[in-house]
Amino acid sequence: MLLDGIFPAITTPFYPDGRLYLRKLENNVEHYSRTPCAGIVVLGSTGEAVMLGDDESRDVLRHAANSAAPDKVLLAGIGRESLSETLRLADYAATHQYDAVLVRTPHYYTPYYGLANGAAGLLTYYRALADRSSLPVVLYSIPKFTHCELPIEVVAELAQHPNIIAIKDSSGSLERLAALVAATRSAPKRTVLVTPHFAAFTSRMMMAETEVNALLPDFVSADVLTGSIAPTVAPPLAKITRKKEIGFQVLSGASESLLPALEAGVNGAVLAFAAPAPQACQEIYTAWKENDPVVAREKQQRVVEASKIVGGKYGVPGFKYACDLNGYYGGVPRIPLLPLTADQQDEVAAAMADVRN
Repeated sequence: MLLDGIFPAITTPFYPDGRLYLRKLENNVEHYSRTPCAGIVVLGSTGEAVMLGDDESRDVLRHAANSAAPDKVLLAGIGRESLSETLRLADYAATHQYDAVLVRTPHYYTPYYGLANGAAGLLTYYRALADRSSLPVVLYSIPKFTHCELPIEVVAELAQHPNIIAIKDSSGSLERLAALVAATRSAPKRTVLVTPHFAAFTSRMMMAETEVNALLPDFVSADVLTGSIAPTVAPPLAKITRKKEIGFQVLSGASESLLPALEAGVNGAVLAFAAPAPQACQEIYTAWKENDPVVAREKQQRVVEASKIVGGKYGVPGFKYACDLNGYYGGVPRIPLLPLTADQQDEVAAAMADVRN
């Protein structure tokens, strides 16, 4: 699966009493589907995934997938502390046509995973998951929350697995991103299907094409029924016209350093700040892609301070309030996270004043 571009890590809406607000989730996903972003990440860290039970996670994955446009790449955050439970959610994501699974490092028993001996536990976990998952696996290293960073040499080894296609690295270190790009450059190449414009061809696009083509031979026009023209078989939908060879893909998780990360060789980014500001983040990527460094730097500078305040200072409650400001439903987080105070809301509103969609 091609993972070039910007992927908003979306929030999970709740009612004030903490119940899932699935209708607002659907509305948000429909809204993100109209943006130029490459795809959507459901149940990442910004989605408060660790706050949800397994049944709730399934509800969120199902409703989000049903609301997404077919051309948007969907990544499902499914990481659990055990291999067996992670596999259960991977299977569920596959039944709803997600394109890949995003799997954060299990971390509760980190001291016993064999980190001193080459991270044997983590290697076994990810390899076994990739062996049995019907969806491609995207590694997810976010040491700020898990206190467990995937060593670069471990990522390089995992990149050799045919079903481990990428990493989202949220360390915030440009040096580490560049090292990950270099360390995984020799990973096996993969041939993926793409659209005529070299955008990702999603599993839902493929399913829609198959379903429509299956119906077309049975189509009979009114003219045929009245005998005015000879019956013909309607032509099938256009087939995939292009393929692209890609290697292991590295995705950044920091909006305030997106441009330098792209210049360091990453393929794209999964960004919490793209939840309230997908267009602003996409504009950085587009200017870089079009080789316009002046505009790219200008667009990058526009989001630096807002990203530091909204995400760096206030985290999920900040992102949710920023979503409310920008036309997406944010609402309240789940306790023990607390909504912003009035003063904090004012600070986020001031930071977002020039970052509207």
